[in-house]
Amino acid sequence: MVDPELTAYLEGFVTEKRRALFRQVLDNRTKHFTVVLEDLYQKHNWSAVVRSCDVFGIQDIYTIENKYSAYISNGVGKGAQKWVDFHRFKSREYNTQDCVDDLKRKGYQIIVTTPHEDSSFVSDFDITKKTAFVFGVEGEGASDLVMSEADGYLKIPMYGFTESLNVSVAAAITLQNTTDRLHQSNVDWALKDDEKEELYLKWLEKSIGSIKLIKERYYRERKA
Repeated sequence: MVDPELTAYLEGFVTEKRRALFRQVLDNRTKHFTVVLEDLYQKHNWSAVVRSCDVFGIQDIYTIENKYSAYISNGVGKGAQKWVDFHRFKSREYNTQDCVDDLKRKGYQIIVTTPHEDSSFVSDFDITKKTAFVFGVEGEGASDLVMSEADGYLKIPMYGFTESLNVSVAAAITLQNTTDRLHQSNVDWALKDDEKEELYLKWLEKSIGSIKLIKERYYRERKA
């Protein structure tokens, strides 16, 4: 639970303009949609997708790291990794299954982006359900396990000779289309007030140098 007095104390170390930006961004954040990245191996793709998630208001990103570790380049990601939450599955033999099970426990349907299944076009996708969009390894796509666990499939219309898109491009197109329609809908997609306050405090802390020392001083002053 967030300590409102700590939040008020830390606000004194952050400009009013930055605090207002945090509030504005939080009003457009959502956990109604989330993104799953399964075993990407190109570092710039990890970073580019994370950047798109931040741009389109996706707060949670799930990474399945069976073969390759997630790597976020600040040059490509533009610092987006500071403002989103990562849920990493990398330490067990069954990372993929663990991730899928976790998402389903949280009420998400699993939707795999692929051009090769009986898929819904992204423009026709039903945005009302909580959804985890899965983007699989470059070239091969999502694993057989994820495909078998999927609740549905999604594809982007393509009219040229090439039958696939770069994974970061596919993610950007999918998120732009679905989040734009989500914001115009009656779906209750926004973060809850307590979620906003928790993130607001976290973002304040990330914006303050020597935050550990400042928080220690705050707690000392409270005890005095």
